[in-house]
Amino acid sequence: MMIRMFAAATVVIASCVFAATGFCADKVLKMSTTTSTQSSGLLDILVPELEKDTGIKLKVIAKGTGAAIRDGQDGNVDVIFVHAKGREIAFVEDGFGTERYPVMHNDFVLIGPAADKAGVKEAKSAAEALKKIAAAKAEFISRGDDSGTHTKEQNLWNTCGVPMVDQTLTIMKKGKKADISIKRPENSKDWYASIGQGMGKTITFADEKQAYTISDRGTFIKYKYGKTPAIELEVLSEGDESLANPYGVIPVNPNKHAHVQYDMAMEFVNWITGPKGQKLIGDYRLVGKQLFYPDVIK
Repeated sequence: MMIRMFAAATVVIASCVFAATGFCADKVLKMSTTTSTQSSGLLDILVPELEKDTGIKLKVIAKGTGAAIRDGQDGNVDVIFVHAKGREIAFVEDGFGTERYPVMHNDFVLIGPAADKAGVKEAKSAAEALKKIAAAKAEFISRGDDSGTHTKEQNLWNTCGVPMVDQTLTIMKKGKKADISIKRPENSKDWYASIGQGMGKTITFADEKQAYTISDRGTFIKYKYGKTPAIELEVLSEGDESLANPYGVIPVNPNKHAHVQYDMAMEFVNWITGPKGQKLIGDYRLVGKQLFYPDVIK
């Protein structure tokens, strides 16, 4: 009896060892990504096909790009998939990522109420549109969450000629409060609001307030044409080169964090930048509208 119990215990221990070393474990890849890849519905298309083709089960953590990059810096994930190219390049140059691989692009749009009290539709550029909003003191909702979209908005304000002032915002990071430094238009307390929320909630709030905001086009399309009730906000400024929105994927550097699953991350990179992944991205439509454009295989 004791021998049989010992043998059974040995099997259990051996099973745990095999699982811990990965011989029997599922292929689970942890990825931090921007909320727009999830809110747009794109990941709902990509994830099942990835698992079917490679056996990889993708554990997706969707958050603002800044927080996703910090996940990579801290070694909490194996790969990041985000849209703030300057910050992505810095992530690689600082040794946290091995290489940035371009995946796809769309663009940002400045959206607002049809009444357009600031006259944004008449602006010839995104910078001019923001100057008109500031001049009219028209209500503007900022994500204020250190995301890729927030980074783009900050860059646009910083180059549009509107006087800016520094502000410290408190956001949630890993369930804890953290401070970030931003710039906001001078004397804008009555019309500029940073809400510290993702893209979907920011669009919804702006719609309720009939205010202006900046969105990636994919999430705007989802909320304008793919949800009931649909938002009322409209695209008022688009097509400016400064509104380009490229997405990149970066494996976390195993030299920084030895535990990350680099080989599996590269398997994911090769799939999403390969024929199957690129075709799925290019073919993805919402009510007949294309949300993303592949950058590798067109």
